[in-house]
This record gives sequence, structure tokens and C-alpha cells, in this order.
Amino acid sequence: MSVLTDCVSTEKEIKLPDVKPPVAKIEPFEIVSKHGHKRIDNYYWLKNREDSAVINYLKAENAYLDTMMAHTKAFQEKLFNELRGRIKEDDASVPYRLDDYYYYTRYVTGGEYPIYCRKKGSLDAPEEIIVDGNELGKGQSFLNFFISQSPDHKIAAIIMDTVGRNFYTIKFKDLTTGNLLPDVIPDTRGGCVWTNDNRSILYAVPDKKTLRTYQIKRHVLGTPVASDALIYEEKDQTLAVGVSKTKSKKYFIITSGRTDASFSQYLDADKPGKPVVIQPLQDEVEYSVEHAGGDKFYIYTNLNAKNYRLAEAPISKPSKENWKDVIPHREDVFLQDVDFFKDYLALSEMSAGLTKIRIIRWADKSEHYIDFGEPAYFAGFGYNPEFNTNILRYSYQSMTTPPSTYDYNMDTREKELKKEQPVLGGFNKNDYATERVMVKARDGKEIPLSIVYRKDLFKKDGTNPGWIYGYGSYGATLYPTFSSNRISLLDRGFVYAIAHVRGGQEMGGAWYDEGKMLKKKNTFTDFIDCSEWLIQNKYVAKDKLFASGGSAGGLLMGAIANMRPDLYRGVIAAVPFVDVVTTMMDESIPLTTFEWKEWGNPNIQEEYEYMLSYSPYDNVEKKAYPNLLVTTGLHDSQVQYWEPAKWVAKLRAMKTDNNRLFLYTNMDAGHGGASGRFRRLKEVALEYTFVFDILGLNEVHEVESDSESK
Repeated sequence: MSVLTDCVSTEKEIKLPDVKPPVAKIEPFEIVSKHGHKRIDNYYWLKNREDSAVINYLKAENAYLDTMMAHTKAFQEKLFNELRGRIKEDDASVPYRLDDYYYYTRYVTGGEYPIYCRKKGSLDAPEEIIVDGNELGKGQSFLNFFISQSPDHKIAAIIMDTVGRNFYTIKFKDLTTGNLLPDVIPDTRGGCVWTNDNRSILYAVPDKKTLRTYQIKRHVLGTPVASDALIYEEKDQTLAVGVSKTKSKKYFIITSGRTDASFSQYLDADKPGKPVVIQPLQDEVEYSVEHAGGDKFYIYTNLNAKNYRLAEAPISKPSKENWKDVIPHREDVFLQDVDFFKDYLALSEMSAGLTKIRIIRWADKSEHYIDFGEPAYFAGFGYNPEFNTNILRYSYQSMTTPPSTYDYNMDTREKELKKEQPVLGGFNKNDYATERVMVKARDGKEIPLSIVYRKDLFKKDGTNPGWIYGYGSYGATLYPTFSSNRISLLDRGFVYAIAHVRGGQEMGGAWYDEGKMLKKKNTFTDFIDCSEWLIQNKYVAKDKLFASGGSAGGLLMGAIANMRPDLYRGVIAAVPFVDVVTTMMDESIPLTTFEWKEWGNPNIQEEYEYMLSYSPYDNVEKKAYPNLLVTTGLHDSQVQYWEPAKWVAKLRAMKTDNNRLFLYTNMDAGHGGASGRFRRLKEVALEYTFVFDILGLNEVHEVESDSESK
């Protein structure tokens, strides 16, 4: 068989159009900290999305990008079709059983959005379509939606966002008649939980200005939304609130949290009354609560446990003095997740940066691990709504193995592959190899680095183009997962690497602490050290390394572009959080008060000065920068569009090189970019083409594979 690839041995010099980029007007705006420190922001005016001059500037940047990349349009389309060609368009998820129904989603050829379906009693039963996302998406430039069915399976709540700003509208469909009910709840945060009588839901409400989720309300079907009862209001400006339902279906859990701490309350799911606090808020203490039957809660917490532990407590006395260990804290194992079954306890653990699934039998405390057998992979729990079952559903993938769904019999220890995600276009996972190495950082810490490449194109001689990706914030773990899009890089000779830098939790709770607040710069230097390792060990050519990251990973991109612009041929920063200090000082916008424990409180001088020392926007200098592609969404609720827009404007005014600097604003989307299966691929094709064009790799050739197509 053959695959599409590009010759990577030589570069062609690309002559770009002689077009002047947009120049943002300069309007000095003084920002004064509580410590008396003054900063001048020349592009603060871009914050006003209602100003036509702002919209015109963003459109001018988009037009400039289109002009400068016009010579690649045919290649972008070819690449888009290449990416799309790997997707099985008429695909379906593995059904899961809930009571007497089997639920699943499926796609149709050409369809952008999932169709939610179910069958009653048997997979051979007639299909019932709950909601067709392609019908919902008609006439919409953006759509994100999901459903929540009532306990008796007769009503489905349809929760949808058509703007991309994380404001969801909830509608209700009577599944016995197929008709929509008159109830419509606007401006929710997304998601809802049903009371056990099937008559009402609890939902979360965001503040329309700050976007902080601060209220939990109850809506009774058939009553005016204006009269919805307020169940709880979180008045602490540093906390966001959410609501969930325990696996036993007996309790609602209301959780208020910020990046370093949380607390929970419970109330009866049959007759919701006044929430009862389990354990009051305490700095640096996070916990979550589950109930799986009986008279006790299970508490997953980092109290006296940097790597988390599992405790139990009587429902009548649930406060921390009564927490008794079920799974104690371990210094070398990070407890990631827990799931409960009638006869078993399932644990997701991380050791040395790799996930493991541990099964414990309640009756005799016997235990075992599920074996996976690859050097770098991701395994995690699937959706397991049933309690009285011996089957654990889990997902598995690696950088060479597509996402796979398994059912694991905890009695017999046999696993059944239910589905491996099809990858069309001649993909054969045996053509690729993955490695996992530990890179010694400048302070002696060892940073996990996951690497993948195509075997027949890889030469360890320092000539390969490379792409390194990172995040490193909020304790979010980056896993060595599969991407069908990434094949377009690997088949063109790229070495692709994921740097598991500090600020995540790949190496435990301390790994997060060492990459936040006054230790945030470790995230940046770890990434730089991993990048240098790839070059020094001849995995990647010193002049062909590209870096990418999004959101808080976009902050990482901005920081490395300032700190080591010479190290990267190009940088892609998606929806980047780059104006750290100004955003943290403005309590009226998102990513502020309840994230002070992640980045720092600007009212504390030491924290203010530390943030100022690395904030990408504040540290732009008159010097050469790498090629840069910066993307954003006009309706982004998490990183406001003006941060990347201001950053690009300042870079244009100050950088001394002739490298490319492009800003792309999706005028119809938010933080996640374009919606739908295929629209998003247009943006991926743009990002890849940006890199390929710099290297002169925009001609498609055919090469023969040594192995047969799967």
C-alpha cells in the first residue's frame, strides 16, 4: 500500500507577497497596581468587542493571513481532504447499558455532529433517535451540545451552546411522544442532574459578566423558569460551583472550588432540601465525594496526601476528623481516579508518569493490575453507570494505537476489545514507533518526554523536522495519546514529542506544585530543556523544531518565544493566555479571582512582580522572534480574544526579524475553536500548512510502505 508523504530532504525558499501587515493604532492606557507600579498598555483599546475598529482590525489580520497564505490554498484543501480521509464518517460509539436501555452516538457520512440514539432491551431492538445534532446545527455557525435523560428514560434534557461562549440553553424532549416541552432555560453553564421523581433538574448558573458559575437552581417541569428555586449561591468570589449526582443516585453533591481548594455539600436526590456541608473550605485542601450505597461517603482528597488518598466517613458525621483511610497516601503513586462497584473497587493510578488500573475485591481485599504492555500509553475509566456489575469499561490508546474501548471482566480478568477507532487511508500502526525518555532538567529533575515517529523515515542524525507540544498548568496531565491528524506530520518525516512538564500531575501532586505560582517558570524551562534534548540527541534538526500549545499552553508558547526565540523555527499559540498580569488584576473578567492560587494574586507584591517577570505580553522585546501563528476565537470565554490580539500587535511593533507573524480569529467560535468534525480540520490544516510552508514541504509525493494496510 502507499501513503501520502512529502520529501523532507531539501527546503524550497518561499517568496511571500510584498504586503504590509495591519498596524494596530497606539492608544496609551495607564495601568497602576495597588503597589503603585505603572504600566502603559498601548493596545488596551482592543478589549472593546463592541467597537467597530476592533472588529475591523481582527478582520484585517484575517485578510492579511489569507493573502500571505494564498499560495497554499490548494495545498490546504488537499491536506484537509487528507485529514478528513482518515475519519470513518458513518461511525458509532460502543453502546453502554443503563437500566433497560442501550445508549450510543453515531455519525452519518457528511454529518458534522453526533446523533444520540438508544435501543430498548437489546442491541437488536429498533433504534430510537433521541436528538440529531445535524438538525440542531442547521443554520448555526457553532454548536456544542449533549443530553441528560431522566431516571425513568422518558424525558431528555438537550443542553446546547450555539455561540461558543459556554452559555448553554436547556430544552426538554418528551421521548414518548417526540415533542419538545415548552420549558426553555437560557444562560446555564451546561449539564444538569435529575431529581429521582423525574419532575425536575438542578442546574448551574454563570455570572453574565465574570462568567464565574455561582448559583445552583432547581427547575420543575411545567413551571416558569423565572420562579426556579435557588438551591445554593456561592458568594465567595474565588470559587466556582457545580452539581453532580452520586453513583447510588441517592444524593446530589454541590462542589465549590478553585485551583487549590474545594468543599462539598450534599442533599437528597429524592427531595432536595437545604445542602449540608461535608467539610468546610480549607486552603490547599481539595476533596470530592461519592456514595455507592450504605451509610458512608467515600472521600477522594489531598488532605495530608500530596498524591491523594481515598477515605470513608459516616454520612451522619462526614467531617474530616472522621475520615478513615481506604486507600492511604503513597509517596510514589498518584491516585488519579476511583470507581465503585458492588463487588469491586477500581483505581486509576499514575506511577513514573504512566497510568495503571488496579482492581480490588471488597470481600477479601485481593487485588491485581490490568496489563497494557506498551512503553508510553494512556488508559482510563470509560463510562460505568451500572453499580451491580463485574464489568469495567476502560479506554486505551497510545501514540501509535488508536483509541480503543475494552470491557474487562473483574472476576475472570479477561478483556474484550469492543472497538478500536478505525483510521482510514492505509494507516498501519506497525509503521510507527513510540519512545518514552526521561530528560534531566537544569535543576536535576527528570521530565518525561513521549516521542513518536515513522520508522522508515526516521534517522537519528539531526536532520528530521520536529514538533514539540506542551501544557503544564492546573495540574492537568498530558497523556501520550493517539491523533489521526498527527499522521500527516509523521508521514512527512516529523518527530513528534509531548513534554510532560511541571505544572501538570504526570509525576504526582508535587509535580503540579512545582509548576505553579512562584515556581511557574519551571514549566517554561522544562519545556526548553526537553526541546534542547531533542536537538542534542539528534532526534530533530536544530533549525527545524516547531512548538505548539493552547490556552495555558499558549502562555507556555509566549514564554518560550521570549526566553529562547532562537531555539524554535516556528511557534503555534492557540487561544494563548499571554496577558497574565492585566487579566489577574481585572476581577470583572474570567480567569481572575478563583485562579489567583494558580498564577498569583496581584495584590500581593511578590506575586505581582513574579507574574510580571514572565508574562509574555509584558516581556516582548526588540529582538528577533520565530515564525508565529496565533489563533483565537471572538467569543472565547476562557481566554478573551484581546489577549492574543494585543500580543500580536505588540510583537508587530517591536520584533526585529522578517519572520512570519499571523493572527487568525475565528469570528464564530470560542475557546475550543470551530465546532463539528470537519470544520475543525480546516484549522488543523492551516496550522500544519503554516509549518510545512516554512519548510517548503507543500508538495505531495507517494512512498511505498513495507507493511500491509491494517
